Amino acid sequence: MKLLQGKTVIITGASRGIGKGIAEVFAAHGANVAFTYSASAESALALENELNQLGIKAKGYQSDAADFAQAENFVNAVVEDFGSVDVLINNAGITKDNLLMRMSEEDFDKVIAVNLKSVFNMTKAIQKTFLKQRSGSIINMSSVVGVKGNAGQANYAASKAGVIGFTKSVALELGSRNIRCNAIAPGFIETEMTAKLNAEVVQGWRDSIPLKRGGTTQDVANACLFLASDMSAYVTGQVLNVDGGMLT
Repeated sequence: MKLLQGKTVIITGASRGIGKGIAEVFAAHGANVAFTYSASAESALALENELNQLGIKAKGYQSDAADFAQAENFVNAVVEDFGSVDVLINNAGITKDNLLMRMSEEDFDKVIAVNLKSVFNMTKAIQKTFLKQRSGSIINMSSVVGVKGNAGQANYAASKAGVIGFTKSVALELGSRNIRCNAIAPGFIETEMTAKLNAEVVQGWRDSIPLKRGGTTQDVANACLFLASDMSAYVTGQVLNVDGGMLT
């Protein structure tokens, strides 16, 4: 059973990692996929080709979700190219970790812009489409760090906690128009980025998780699939922790 047959989804930051995993799972469930990428044009084209082979329509757009005008232009282009949009996944994110005493203003501002302001930009841009069709599901990528904080990640934690507050507010504002807004808070997810880390450190993290493993991009994608589909028609304003029990 394909849960998203005929629906169109926008995913920001999907050329690799969690975004790519979401795109693959959604396409397998019949969704047309419009996604953004920042610099990796080669990866984006490879993903576009991979998804199109599944019999759906997929297209990558080079666009910076942290830029208000670019976000609006991107959404307008997708509506023109695809005809409609049913789901928005705000996934684009970066880290610039450092202890507060060493963190520059630039590193704070950049993380807030990419991780939090982008969510405002994209939600604002898609809002009129969703209001017109009186339906839509918005899924914002937060983090367990946004729920509990983390030393050396004050900027990242602030941005991801901001995403949660934004999500709950939008859910309250748009619920009467049948527009849902939820957040996902992933824990330790194993991606290309974590593969470069020290193996012993990574194993230590796995051992500290109740399920004794890191999450996969598919674990996060499956949670997104639930929130994007009609199976979660009565779920809004929630934060779903996908963390193997880390915050239990």
